[in-house]
Amino acid sequence: MSESTLPQDDPVHAAATPADATAAPPATGLPEDALLIVAMTDTVLFPGTVFPLLVGRASSVAAAEQALRAERPIGILMQKDAGVAEPTAADLYHTGTIASILRYVTLPDGGHHLVVQGQQRFRVRDFISESPVLAVRAQAIEEPETHGTEIEARVLHLRQQALEALQLLPNVPPPLVAAVQNTAGAGALADLVAAYMELERADKQALLETLDVAERIDKVSTLLAKRIEVMRLSQEIGQRTKATFDERQKEAILREQMAAIRKELGETDDDGKSQEVAELTKALDEAKLPPEADEIARKELRRYQRMPSEATEAGMVRTYLDWLTGLPWAEPEPRPIDIETARKVLEQDHYGLSRIKRRIVEFLAVRKLAPQGRSPILCLVGPPGVGKTSLGQSIARAMGRPFAHVSLGGVHDEAEIRGHRRTYIGAMPGNIIQALRKAGARDCVMLLDEIDKMGAGVQGDPAAAMLEVLDPEQNNAFRDNYLGVPFDLSRVVFITTANMLESIPGPLRDRMEIIELASYTENEKFEIARRYLVARELQSNGLTPEQASVSDEALHAIIRDYTREAGVRNLRREIGRVLRHVAVRIADGSAAHIDVDTADLAAILGQPRFENEVAMRTATPGVATGLAWTPVGGDILFIEATSYPGKGKLTLTGQLGDVMRESVQAAFSLVKHRARELGLEDEKLAEIDIHVHVPAGATPKDGPSAGVAMFTALVSLLTHRSVKSDTAMTGEISLRGLVLPVGGIKEKVIAAASAGITRVMLPARNRRDYEDIPQEVRDKLEFIWLERVDQAMQAALEPPAPASAS
Repeated sequence: MSESTLPQDDPVHAAATPADATAAPPATGLPEDALLIVAMTDTVLFPGTVFPLLVGRASSVAAAEQALRAERPIGILMQKDAGVAEPTAADLYHTGTIASILRYVTLPDGGHHLVVQGQQRFRVRDFISESPVLAVRAQAIEEPETHGTEIEARVLHLRQQALEALQLLPNVPPPLVAAVQNTAGAGALADLVAAYMELERADKQALLETLDVAERIDKVSTLLAKRIEVMRLSQEIGQRTKATFDERQKEAILREQMAAIRKELGETDDDGKSQEVAELTKALDEAKLPPEADEIARKELRRYQRMPSEATEAGMVRTYLDWLTGLPWAEPEPRPIDIETARKVLEQDHYGLSRIKRRIVEFLAVRKLAPQGRSPILCLVGPPGVGKTSLGQSIARAMGRPFAHVSLGGVHDEAEIRGHRRTYIGAMPGNIIQALRKAGARDCVMLLDEIDKMGAGVQGDPAAAMLEVLDPEQNNAFRDNYLGVPFDLSRVVFITTANMLESIPGPLRDRMEIIELASYTENEKFEIARRYLVARELQSNGLTPEQASVSDEALHAIIRDYTREAGVRNLRREIGRVLRHVAVRIADGSAAHIDVDTADLAAILGQPRFENEVAMRTATPGVATGLAWTPVGGDILFIEATSYPGKGKLTLTGQLGDVMRESVQAAFSLVKHRARELGLEDEKLAEIDIHVHVPAGATPKDGPSAGVAMFTALVSLLTHRSVKSDTAMTGEISLRGLVLPVGGIKEKVIAAASAGITRVMLPARNRRDYEDIPQEVRDKLEFIWLERVDQAMQAALEPPAPASAS
């Protein structure tokens, strides 16, 4: 018997009419004595039992709804083949059960749930309809009367069997026990027990078709006896195992039995195991492990040789030996570095970046002259999409070494670097060892990408583990937790990348040489697109230069109007969108060659996404254009100030950080200190409130470099003089009116030029950064160097409006 298929314990509810039952048309063309059929795939319903049914076929749903409307019973017939989706008369057994619908529920997912109660058996005389509903003429089969001592004995025996089976099941509900005890009729008891036994569908159908009650009781009793024996044996095995053995003892005994059985059968895997051990021994000889690692590996090999092949630990030891033999332990062959070839490789792969290329060539020259020396670890810092990862690949090409890439973004577990100990299930070496095995060389170039994205967690600090990897004093004996033996990383050329230098922990940053990659200028982006991106996207989209091209003017328009980024990733995406549009026209035969020009971009990419809004924003007093640095490059920042009657209160909005809030406070204090010089009355400042807002309020902003812009916006507001629309500024201010230096000058200036600014005001003490600004950007801009805020007022504000004649 089964606990999982219990009758419903609430059979007295009236059937609920489905929502659409009243709207459905009545059955037509069916005689009064027709029995509507619901075909079931694997369910046999016995008379007297209550069962839930899930109906999904349209014909079955229609039959149930029509029977419910007409308050007629339904017939339950089981399919001969459960795999038939839409059964016909030939697919159904001809003996079933007449049932009444106790409950009908339409589920939210569109399914239909019935609770039915079997009434009596029936036999199909003939099928009178197969669509839209199944309907038959049925002959009801009356249950024969049964009397006599022999029948009573059979019933008593079956009842005892059923109660014994229920005792062997856990958590049996009392209503089921009561039903077995209280069912009086012989046939009804046989049907009840058969309904809740775990039987094959064919066995249940055979019991339904057995009309002789005595024969039916005998069949049910025989099947139930087998189930009782299985349940009793299962219970005895479980109790014996639980009382006598733990998991390891049971496994050992089973393995002994398996070995004995194989020996009796003359089967043995000694030859296969010996061959496997011989292969591992040869691999260890060829791997040229250092003494400590070789000793441990051969000890593990001897242990593996003694283990049965079926042992769980054997697989773990085999995996460990595979890792040891698969690593590049041998001393690498010398790889000469050709400096001229290295220069050509860098020029082929990247446009511009002259200062970066010069430093890389110097790095390679030192490696050539001192191949055994400890070379610095380069850290390429810059916005996304400026070529940090591809520079690492170019260095590997220039050195003629394999390239390995390890992504550290989002790593919070120290075990990702050092590996898991072998005691853990599914343990593996850390990312460093895995990358070395994949590269196949101990002197590979390994790029540790996004090193600034690591973070400490409850599993440890991966940045601390990276110290051992990158420190030349320690990495010659790097110990991975999984391997358990030291591995020499001193010949690996490590290159790291990051977006923000501040996110790298200090001890880790001190071990690296920082090389900063700035944002690309518009001209650099154009050259990169013309030389590399268009060709790559043509190939990616199955086009050739003879089929498609993008004009220089269109490339400039895409850079200027559709992308605003430090790198070129979005630029490549937009070029790809353009060429996919071309590919459609080439593929459908509309044209043989298409040259995309500026006029075509609006139809392909939509209207321009970026426009020069500086002049529009700064047309009124109180608005100044500042310059900001972000992890993805420079950007322009609008400072807006307005006033209204009040009590001298200063309100700040725009998700400003603490440092930027203090910068506004300092600017406001400086304005009040110089009120008389600015022609402002103290009483006027005390009678107004000032609100300073930095748009893009959903984006957090912080830093002191907007001090000059804050001061200028406040002076512009209070003196009613607009800030020149072609001017942007950056710089920290002091309460004495000094303009102090700030960082990110190159990125800020490039952003100003991209936004259409022609004049930039910078701190005089940032003149040292002037040489880092690309020449093409310098040619576009006028630079004003500020020592004090007075110079900013004179250079940034429009002249005061002439007084009107009285």
